[in-house]
Amino acid sequence: MKRALISVSDKTGIVEFAKELVNLGYQIVSSSGTAKHLKENGIEVLEVSQITGFPEILDGRVKTLHPKIHGGILAIRDNPQHLKQLNENDITPIDIVAINLYPFEETVKKGADLDEIIENIDIGGPAMVRAAAKNYKFVTIITDPNDYETVIKELKENGDVSIDTRKLLSLKAFRHTALYDSIIATVLNEKFGINEDFPKELTIPMRKKTNLRYGENPHQKASLYVNPIEEGLSVADSEILQGKEMSYNNYLDVEASLLLVKEFENPACVIVKHNNPCGVAERDNLYEAYQLALQTDPKSAFGGIVAFNRQLDGKTAKALTELFLEVVVAPSFSEEALDILKTKKNLRVVKIKNFDKEIVGKDLKRLTGGYLVQDRDKGLYETLEVVTERKPTEKELEDLIFALKVVKHVKSNAVVIAKDRRSVGIGVGQTSRVDSLETAVKKAQEFSLPLEGSVLASEAFFPFRDSIDFAAKYGIKAVIQPGGSIRDGEVIQACNEHGIAMIFTKMRHFKH
Repeated sequence: MKRALISVSDKTGIVEFAKELVNLGYQIVSSSGTAKHLKENGIEVLEVSQITGFPEILDGRVKTLHPKIHGGILAIRDNPQHLKQLNENDITPIDIVAINLYPFEETVKKGADLDEIIENIDIGGPAMVRAAAKNYKFVTIITDPNDYETVIKELKENGDVSIDTRKLLSLKAFRHTALYDSIIATVLNEKFGINEDFPKELTIPMRKKTNLRYGENPHQKASLYVNPIEEGLSVADSEILQGKEMSYNNYLDVEASLLLVKEFENPACVIVKHNNPCGVAERDNLYEAYQLALQTDPKSAFGGIVAFNRQLDGKTAKALTELFLEVVVAPSFSEEALDILKTKKNLRVVKIKNFDKEIVGKDLKRLTGGYLVQDRDKGLYETLEVVTERKPTEKELEDLIFALKVVKHVKSNAVVIAKDRRSVGIGVGQTSRVDSLETAVKKAQEFSLPLEGSVLASEAFFPFRDSIDFAAKYGIKAVIQPGGSIRDGEVIQACNEHGIAMIFTKMRHFKH
């Protein structure tokens, strides 16, 4: 008689699976909790302690860690010496292992204390899973209830589980235990109060949420993964309320728009195109903020992503429907707004998860053969040092801070011209800073936006005075930048000559 070892915390489908195995001639072996559940449902079960001849001890911490269990799983069935040793030690081979682990993740999420969390670190389960996965040539390992049906189907049709299926299940098992341990390491790093920033060995837990239609381009495949243990602000785990399927590029643009709109305390609107803001405004209500953001560059806004930092209202939603947009993003939506947006059936409407929470985790970028890991750019400035003869007015300072918040999220080299807490011109990703400024000015002129009396923010220092001389021609009255150039003196002198106020922040915001 063949044996199946079943030990599960998630009992989904397990009774039906066990009944099918019994009907196929398998003897069921289970640890105490699963055995009790199966017996209550009329299934004959041999308990692990009956096989080992040793009771479960230490409140269940030790029950399956025994040669009669692991020998039965790990024995190579075409190895005469292994079979001889099984016979000598009265060990019966185990052919199927169905295990899912203690609910560590669920225990953490329900707010359990450290002692309860520790008790939900499975020891015997991962050992059996890895043993069965290692011996995939002879043992079928199942860690996902969704695979019960496949296994039963193959057993009925072929009398055994195919080697290809066992290979796939083995891979899933190793990924399952790796994810499990990664979650444990992540949680304990926080719970132990260690919070090691850049450990020698880094694991990041990820679980697939969905396949995407394609990646950045149609010939590239892509999927979306979610960190199951992070409880902060989340784009990846946000709720898609309506519209077409989200694409890879949609998610990137939503992320860019969200990180920028989170900078503002007052009602704000951010319009993003190809991962860069093309319009930003802050006002007393979302409708006015949207109208002003749109005026910055209505041409680029076509087919863009619009994000808000307040619940979207009906009046603003109505205005949004007048323009072709890919995605609308907000922390929540009024019923009126949702009804209005439904008239644009392909428009994606995204409700951000945990909008009011902090952005957690590291910033991670893929390299060929490795990864770059860094802290997120959460700061805005270290200081606000006026370095010119003229000081900015109170209104200019307000606009400078606004522009600095925006330029922080623009691809380098970047500059932002702003006035009255709205973007006037945005210069994106040029190889020369003065070229970025020229682009910003051209954008402002194209849409007849006011340059006279505006302010300028740069995400990095000005290497030469040419940008200041150029800005002065168009009436820009104040500048904010990190400082730190060997020619800072020349740049400051240029400002003084033109009567421009300048502030050094001593914090650079390169964005690549």
